[in-house]
Amino acid sequence: MRGARSPKLCGRHYVCGLAFLAALPGAAHATEGALGRQVTGTTVQANIGIVAPEPMTVVSLSELYLDGKIEGRRQVPVGGQIALGLDGQVAFTLATLMKVWDTGAGSWNFASSLTLPYVWTQVKARVAGPRGNSRETSDTASNLFDLYFTPIIAGYHFSQTQHMALSLNIWAPTGKYDENSLANPSLNNWTFVPQVAYTGIFPESKMQLDAVASLQLYTRNQATDYRNAPIFGLDVMARHMFGNGVGAGLVVGTQQQLGADSGPTADRLNGFKGHDWALGPILTYDRKLANNRSLSLSARWTPTVSSTRRLDSTSTFMVSAALVF
Repeated sequence: MRGARSPKLCGRHYVCGLAFLAALPGAAHATEGALGRQVTGTTVQANIGIVAPEPMTVVSLSELYLDGKIEGRRQVPVGGQIALGLDGQVAFTLATLMKVWDTGAGSWNFASSLTLPYVWTQVKARVAGPRGNSRETSDTASNLFDLYFTPIIAGYHFSQTQHMALSLNIWAPTGKYDENSLANPSLNNWTFVPQVAYTGIFPESKMQLDAVASLQLYTRNQATDYRNAPIFGLDVMARHMFGNGVGAGLVVGTQQQLGADSGPTADRLNGFKGHDWALGPILTYDRKLANNRSLSLSARWTPTVSSTRRLDSTSTFMVSAALVF
């Protein structure tokens, strides 16, 4: 479809969602500390499969809040300890800069992205002690989280309305970490996340479908000798577009751990393998501004509907804003 794409579908007004393709840290899944790199239901964004054919810069800011639990006396690996149940609150502030490169009007276009996350987290749990005793304890952390960057996002346009984006996202363990703490502003591992995203626009029905699938690959936490198993994630969003910049729809997402975690603590918990599902509504708004700029806003609520060995949250909220210029 070289040279045939419509600027309305692939131009500045529709690239904003891609800014978040490499912008979302996780905070509530199986793996060590009941933390992972993605929050179910929050990784998919509007127009996530589109990389625009013209060069541009995208600056975005997101706020993500989650309040979840692993109830009862279910054992959870936290650092070098085993907690009996877990109650965690997490708030992420995410600042992202994305650059769409000048690669011409061909079927392939390319971009790069960098995200600086700040996290506040509070964790409460009962920690197992000697002779079968346990004690209630809590911990709070507030600091810069692990750095997140995407060296390359490759977008392919099947047609004016069907698009795909491929990316390799990398987490670096730049945050502070203490193996004896319940709350940490870092996972203390490198994480490599290949992703494929899709955007389908259906003008006749005024519907749009966005989806993103990922595979999280973790290195070992050298401080605790704990290695998280790979996790497959899938988020899908369907919206009705009302023609005045407003869109409304539903998001469904899942995280599925592939295999068992490894290490001394994981072995005591039979690998701590888990999965979850989330479902909830989303509202979006796009507006063209002066001087060839555009603004995109979104708000969603994606509570957990099913969870095994992951934080079960009815309070997962996310708001985002992106400026394209």
